Amino acid sequence: MAKKREAEVIAIKRVEPLSWWIGMKTPLQLMIYGENLAGSTIQTQRKGVRIKKVHKSDSPNYLFVDIEIAPATQAGKCTFDIKKGSQTVRFDYLLERRHKDSATRKSFSAADLIYLLMPDRFANGDPGNDSTPNTKEKVNRKEPSGRHGGDLQGIIDHLDYLSGLGVTTLWITPPQLDNEPEQSYHGYASADYYHIDPRFGDNELYQQLVVEAHWRDIKVIMDAVPNHCGTAHWWMQDLPFRNWIHQPPEFIRSNYRLVTTVDKNSAKIDRQETTDGWFDDSMPDMALENPYVQQYFLQTYIWWIEWADLDGLRVDTFPYNDRIGIANWTQGILKEYPNLNIVAECWHSSPAVVAYWMGKNKNSDGYSSHLPAVMDFPLQEALQESIAEDSTEWMKGMNRLYEALALDFLYADPKSLLLFLDNHDTIRFADAMKGNKDKIKMGLTLLATLRGIPQLYYGTEYGFRSTNLSKGDGASRKDFPGGWRKDRKDLFTGEGATAHEKEIFEHACRLFNWRKTATVIHKGETTHFLPRNNTYGYFRYTRDEAVFVFLNPTRKDVRIDWEHYSECLKDYGSGTDILTGDQVIVGEEFKVKAHQSVVIELIPTPKKRTKTTASKQPVAAKTKQPKAGKVTKSR
Repeated sequence: MAKKREAEVIAIKRVEPLSWWIGMKTPLQLMIYGENLAGSTIQTQRKGVRIKKVHKSDSPNYLFVDIEIAPATQAGKCTFDIKKGSQTVRFDYLLERRHKDSATRKSFSAADLIYLLMPDRFANGDPGNDSTPNTKEKVNRKEPSGRHGGDLQGIIDHLDYLSGLGVTTLWITPPQLDNEPEQSYHGYASADYYHIDPRFGDNELYQQLVVEAHWRDIKVIMDAVPNHCGTAHWWMQDLPFRNWIHQPPEFIRSNYRLVTTVDKNSAKIDRQETTDGWFDDSMPDMALENPYVQQYFLQTYIWWIEWADLDGLRVDTFPYNDRIGIANWTQGILKEYPNLNIVAECWHSSPAVVAYWMGKNKNSDGYSSHLPAVMDFPLQEALQESIAEDSTEWMKGMNRLYEALALDFLYADPKSLLLFLDNHDTIRFADAMKGNKDKIKMGLTLLATLRGIPQLYYGTEYGFRSTNLSKGDGASRKDFPGGWRKDRKDLFTGEGATAHEKEIFEHACRLFNWRKTATVIHKGETTHFLPRNNTYGYFRYTRDEAVFVFLNPTRKDVRIDWEHYSECLKDYGSGTDILTGDQVIVGEEFKVKAHQSVVIELIPTPKKRTKTTASKQPVAAKTKQPKAGKVTKSR
């Protein structure tokens, strides 16, 4: 007689999302992972919670379960029973009430200054978590591309520094677990989307970081990466579906030819290699056309927004996703949070290609990404090139910058573009300027006064340069001096800063603290004038305010020709140079020194007095500027 086969033991190892909220517009689909779950049923006795459908996956170890939660459901623990034959396993799931204004939360805009930092390279607040037993790569600060020990506590410890600099929004590169055996510090090869890397801290510390930032009026945005995970991700050993990731017969790396995604004449194979090829051999490409993958990432980032009380998202490698899948993802986020800003990386040198990915643009093929904002890579390249060279040639120097800004007509809303001099993927701005402090300061002037949402890369406020360009990104993404206990220099306090560094920092402080309340920069229109002998002047203005910016990147002092700019000056007789505090009289002799810029906050000409009303000449507000590296008093 044949021996009776024993039933396979069922078990639960993971349930994602980790929790959920009552009153969400996004339907909840639980991904339950364990052992031998295929063929199971799931039940709950919780009032107001209904199992709508259980979906079968390719792997026998997953269940995808659609859950319906009635609006009147009480918050608290919900118990689910999974049954298979005579076996039952139970798990508890937390349902919470949303806070009152969660759905209508406000987000970052052109009124903000975004500060981009990499946790591993900013500050080490807790040396005890530099290496952990359950993570592969250990700390090695001597290795440029290794783990250096920076963490979330280090960021919390220096939030006052950021506030004093004028920062109002914080963009942190992905803080979730990246468990690759080497070069894992950057976070873009996720091994677990729902848990903070233990070398940075934990979920609760991340939540605390947001609370501390909000207390200082600093918003926090998360870097979202739905395009790829890491080869060390836990699901790579047991994918729920064969098409959970793109798995060609032989490894295919993306061709990185982003133009194929908008080229109506491009070959299918070229478009497919762009979007379906792996971004790197350690970064499996997610198949966002799979509705389960799409729902997974939608819930993931909604969970983080709701749980940590985030203020927005930055999306990595946006166009490399399935175009319909990523548009649905974006639309789903905005359905839950209509006022949320989402800025996406669409890295291309052509403004026409970048404009295609702006949600408000009217594309000829009818496609909309639904994105509120994109990163302005074409202008970033123009800024570096134009400031680096002193030339009057047709497409060089300030002519290059003028031509780039002249293409703003391609964008439905140029003010929603993310403006930046450099970031973690580009050459450092100071390297491009070969360390020239005057050119670095000029770049900061442009960053603070041009249209768009300014983003400052950590250390650019001091003119950071790479330690060794030949050693790649790791050397460019250098540690912030003062973030480690044995550092000889502390730029958070200014101790040990060189005169060169102090001059750049003080320039940045003046600009960005003034910008905080400069509504004319946040909301104003732009009129710019053709460069003359490689000098460049432009106005930012509203009906009631105006600011005049003049840049002289040449080797000679230049006198401002007020008559040339008269069409924008007819209502203004004077102003204040916000960089020096000096009064400027329109029409009088005013020279701008070589390699310098001026930002003049214009004061309207007083109107004639009447018998009933005495007009008062408004005085430009003076903004108190912090000293280099000054840390304001904490709670």
